Amino acid sequence: MTNRLADATSPYLLQHRDNPVHWQEWGEAAFAEARERNVPVLLSVGYAACHWCHVMAHESFEDETVAAALNARFVSVKVDREERPDIDAAYMSAVTATTGHGGWPMTVFLTPDGEPFFCGTYFPRDHFLRVLSALDEAWRTREAEVRASGTHIATTLAAALEPPTPYAVEPAALSSAVALLARQFDHAAGGFGGAPKFPPSMVLEFLVRHHVRTGDADALAMASRTFSAMARSGMYDQLAGGFARYSVDAGWVVPHFEKMLYDNALLLRAYTSWWKVTRDPLAEKVVRETAQFIVRDLGTDSGGFASSLDADADGVEGLTYAWTPGQLREALGDDADAAADLFVVTSTGTFEHGSSTLQLPADPADGAWFDVVRSRLLAARSARPQPARDDKVVTSWNGLAVAALADAGATFGVDAWVEAARTCAGHVLDVHLVDGGLRRASRLGAVGAAGAVADDHGNLAEGLLALHQVTGEARWLDAARTVLDAASGFAADDGGFHDTAEGAEHLYLRPRSAADNAEPAGQSALAGALVTLGAVTGDPGALDAGARATAAGLGLAVREPRFGGWSLAVAEALVAGPLQVAVVGSGAGADALEQAARRSPGAGLVVVRGEPDQPGAPLLADRPLVDGGAAAYVCRGMVCDLPVTDPAALEARLRSTSAKGSDGRSDATGPAGKPPGGEI
Repeated sequence: MTNRLADATSPYLLQHRDNPVHWQEWGEAAFAEARERNVPVLLSVGYAACHWCHVMAHESFEDETVAAALNARFVSVKVDREERPDIDAAYMSAVTATTGHGGWPMTVFLTPDGEPFFCGTYFPRDHFLRVLSALDEAWRTREAEVRASGTHIATTLAAALEPPTPYAVEPAALSSAVALLARQFDHAAGGFGGAPKFPPSMVLEFLVRHHVRTGDADALAMASRTFSAMARSGMYDQLAGGFARYSVDAGWVVPHFEKMLYDNALLLRAYTSWWKVTRDPLAEKVVRETAQFIVRDLGTDSGGFASSLDADADGVEGLTYAWTPGQLREALGDDADAAADLFVVTSTGTFEHGSSTLQLPADPADGAWFDVVRSRLLAARSARPQPARDDKVVTSWNGLAVAALADAGATFGVDAWVEAARTCAGHVLDVHLVDGGLRRASRLGAVGAAGAVADDHGNLAEGLLALHQVTGEARWLDAARTVLDAASGFAADDGGFHDTAEGAEHLYLRPRSAADNAEPAGQSALAGALVTLGAVTGDPGALDAGARATAAGLGLAVREPRFGGWSLAVAEALVAGPLQVAVVGSGAGADALEQAARRSPGAGLVVVRGEPDQPGAPLLADRPLVDGGAAAYVCRGMVCDLPVTDPAALEARLRSTSAKGSDGRSDATGPAGKPPGGEI
């Protein structure tokens, strides 16, 4: 036997190709071997940017003693959780159920039939060796008992997946979620809960939408405090833009340094929404720098966006990013002391070994000086060892990036961001759609074999719909419909969605979760895309499907709003209308109306601009010019106001209309493309 990862496409698996462990990829061949040898399967799951995955690899999987024990008594399977989120979700449920916590690296021992019987995460080398010895002995002496334990865990977890009762999408539920978030809010540092503290991007989007609809000042205050704290923290790259995965402390000082595409895409969209409400210069700064980071540092030659930058460089966490006072002096000379004060670089350090992360508690008095200092520090940093990049292109996360870049580009008038979104969307559709089915990921232009899961369909469709709104191009709307039609195979009886399709590979359970964690759950992603599709097209069937999917996951979101941010944000869009703006015409007048609409806040507001009755743009149907000039039509709940021609009047109309949302649905059933006329 040998290590069989040399031909893998996953950068994470390739990191382990030279291990003495006889790794192989997930597949029937591995389980057939386990059955033939009658030994358990070690399932090790991680991802390329994971710091503790690297630690366990160096301590255990590169160790000859550990490898010998694994090779003799187990079949060892390595899985990239980003390529196979279905496997990760199924077995993470076993880890959290049996240990009370989860994380990566995930370490699960399975029977040859794939049932989990012993679960954990990171194990230090000596502890891991003791675990291997104990499990080997248990399998050899009490195999029937071990198999029975695996069957019990599997059947118990499968039974626990019974869907909750759908929860009514109504204003009171959303207000209740805000009240619960207020009790969990960290008034001192922003965010929710203690250490470790994760960027609550989807919860912030919900709070902003809730404020826009209701005028709730407390909701906006929680969001603004958190947005500001994160932007000034060590978790934000003060030199090059972009956010790290999370903060290890409650004060946002020391990050876990990996940078993920999904975090930055979600935060880019959320900061854009915050700017639309507050016009805060800090919001615009973060939007511009984060968009530039995504395009510059995560863009691939193929046109998609890479998954992540590693937490480590040369095996040292944070090596690229942390600074000592001495290093500042080397880079800045006489400006070092002022820079140390500005960035909170101390003699004792805020990180490890006397080094500090860069924070920015207050803006510098001299902006020109600050720009020079940042440029010099960035040049010095670029000479250091750099983190590795996982250049795998994941469908779901690229969909999030497309939506965020299209929205930010249209809001701030940066055509390059919209073009990057267009290029990315084209790449994903060209490469990841194979024989009518969507695939999960590609690398270097070669698509992987794993099928897409629910969040791939939902997030990609959401991105395509955002791109259609910004460009008016029919191809993106058509592609979104195709992607959402394919998602019918994920449907559950209660109106929600499973994580995997009906014909997907059989695991010991069919994973399904309504919880939004680092990214939208598959169910809420599809719910949001269906609501957006209904708003863009006036299709009541899409709106109804989105509403049913939202209701299926809203119970969890109301009980645990920190884990239901996107479900709550989608529910706000439903309760608010949906809200739609159609801008028709060309020239400076149409440009001004479009800008006013795109820069206006709204809970799920959709905006399309083009010519009256433009083919492939349903929202523009039956929208005549006014006296031969540009006009904007504002609709809520499929009922439209009389057209407006003045940008200031449009902004006022949108503020008024956004605040009208209360019961979530109008009694009108006619499509927004055919306004009944009359002021409402």
